[in-house]
Amino acid sequence: MTAFNDRLGALSDAEGRKALAGLRRGLEREALRITSCCQLAMDPHPKALGSALTHSRITTDYSEALLEFITPVSGNIEDLLEGLTETHAYTLKHLDGQKLWPVSMPCYVGDVKDIPIAQYGSSNTGRMKTLYRKGLTYRYGALMQIISGVHFNFSLSSDLWPRLHVLSGSSLTLDEFISESYFGLIRNYRRLVWVLPYLFGASPAICGSFLKEQKTSLEFEKTAGGTLYLPYATSLRMSDLGYTNKEQASLNISYDSLHDYLQGIREAICLPSAKFAEIGVKVDGEYRQLNANVLQIENEFYAPIRAKRVTRKGEKPSEALARAGVEYIEVRALDVNPFSPVGVESSQLRFLDLFLLYCLLSDSPKSDAATEAEIAANLRAVIHEGRKPGLELSRQGEPVALKTWLLELFDEFDKLASLLDIDGSDYAEALAQWRLAVEDPALTLSGRVHAAVVEQGMNHGDFVMGLAAKYQDFFLSYPLSPGVEAGFQAEAASSLAAQAEIEASDEESFDEYLKGYFKGVPCALS
Repeated sequence: MTAFNDRLGALSDAEGRKALAGLRRGLEREALRITSCCQLAMDPHPKALGSALTHSRITTDYSEALLEFITPVSGNIEDLLEGLTETHAYTLKHLDGQKLWPVSMPCYVGDVKDIPIAQYGSSNTGRMKTLYRKGLTYRYGALMQIISGVHFNFSLSSDLWPRLHVLSGSSLTLDEFISESYFGLIRNYRRLVWVLPYLFGASPAICGSFLKEQKTSLEFEKTAGGTLYLPYATSLRMSDLGYTNKEQASLNISYDSLHDYLQGIREAICLPSAKFAEIGVKVDGEYRQLNANVLQIENEFYAPIRAKRVTRKGEKPSEALARAGVEYIEVRALDVNPFSPVGVESSQLRFLDLFLLYCLLSDSPKSDAATEAEIAANLRAVIHEGRKPGLELSRQGEPVALKTWLLELFDEFDKLASLLDIDGSDYAEALAQWRLAVEDPALTLSGRVHAAVVEQGMNHGDFVMGLAAKYQDFFLSYPLSPGVEAGFQAEAASSLAAQAEIEASDEESFDEYLKGYFKGVPCALS
């Protein structure tokens, strides 16, 4: 911990603390629309919400029914959550009685063939987005694609990076140093990612109807109400039932550097898959997927964290990273918090600040095969039985009790909290709240869900529908100022106009468009 402590010491003056606290954050929350009869909504994306193709705050993910709410970047957690709450409220007021499903794992899904794939209009861009999702359906099935999560976008202030650069003594340029540092954060995050499902995993149980014909090695128990569960599970969303991709298991994409990462991604995009080739790309004149490679496009790479940069018009994510390096990271290991109307709460965001800063400021050695195996085993253990008394993980090849490791980490997080709490004690209070969950697993989100559903013998769907109705009432009565309401109405109208403009400007066929898109995908870096 010496290097971590040295870096904290160098940032402990007033200017350093201010730079450290100048974090920038964004949120993306996914939620299924459901009918008053508890069924998955089958109607198109509501016009009152604008165009899912071009709206900056309200879009869809895989399905027409799977809404995605995106916040603007903010330096203030309260402002961030207020904006997310307003987006929810505006949406619920325009859903004609439909509700939002407030947990990650879906339920009450009839025939999976009826799950509506998201539609983005008749433009080539819109058709490609829909075809990509159609390919996901053929590859992995529709049920996996309607699992919901919360994504947390995180970046450091522009004032902090020069200080860290000087402190490091690195000969890299500042931009190179920033990218290198974010990849150091990513490596440490992957070693410690199990912390997040332990505390914030909220899917220890699922509706019995979810399994359908899915194959799983998990041995579920069942409540009298028909709910399937594992006694000590934390996040079935992150298990082999959830958002995973077994076809990608052999890719071994490296996080040692930006160059190595981009090389791995581009090789995966160009790597043929015999399994996906069996599906066919264009069969009887109709596309089934964009191509038969392991990844249709780089967005298909499933990972609990991503390096990101805002793209320019027409630019692919990897091209943006190659052009100017890492701008922020995206945390993708968060279940929807069922005890929050917007799926996440402020104490979680403050904990994530501390967790990610610790990952950034700690030394981050590169991984080898043994480390990768240990990372996977620790995560799997916590997902399946994270609340099990006496659970042990592996740290650098040595057994360590999960609780012991967590308490050691929290002691380090305390040091960061004391620097970030410049005017108040918000970080210390958030850390104290989640420290209680380390001492008592029943206070984790999964522990609370287990108590509410499994210990009561409830039907999981009934539990969730009660929350959905409660949150619907909350948002329908949530006061939106005239200015906020008008802003959402204006963006809905402008987004629909922007989609129409894109559709009118297309001058090439869809076949030509796809050919041009993939022609610009290099399979190697110089």
